[in-house]
Amino acid sequence: MELRGPLRRFLERYVGHSAVAEELVQDTLLKMHQGWSSYEGRASVKTWAFAIASRVAADHLRSPAARQRIIEIDEVADIADPALSADERLVIDEMNACVRQVIDSLPAPYRAALILHDLEGLSADQTAHISGCSVAAAKIRLHRARRRLKDALGDQCSFYRDTESVLRCDRRATVQG
Repeated sequence: MELRGPLRRFLERYVGHSAVAEELVQDTLLKMHQGWSSYEGRASVKTWAFAIASRVAADHLRSPAARQRIIEIDEVADIADPALSADERLVIDEMNACVRQVIDSLPAPYRAALILHDLEGLSADQTAHISGCSVAAAKIRLHRARRRLKDALGDQCSFYRDTESVLRCDRRATVQG
């Protein structure tokens, strides 16, 4: 079973940085290799792998190194999409940055539930197993994460449709005290 791609995608969404995600994939695969003899088969290998990756990512985000963000040259090259105008790219980047900032501000259990269920497409059962909680708790975390995301975006952004009916947003000015 190929897990590298799904793990990398999950970890990149979790930590918001492709180079860090690649390092965390390596850590996850190493921990899986080290723990293979204790794998009991109560969950699928994929669910077990995501549970390990979730703990690896949470540990990383608690570390002081996670507070330093360095953008790699190849990461910048991946950003440009020749099909989009500079204005369209700016709007998309701004919306992505806003959503990413809100997701990053969520408590780790909420962030993990949102990413696993809504972005990775895992079931509530799988999300619960990976998160080490009951299905009811996973559903509550997911509901609260969605509510916080919606509220924060509503507070920080003014959404509208442009002349071509494309959803756009403008960041609201923040008052600093």
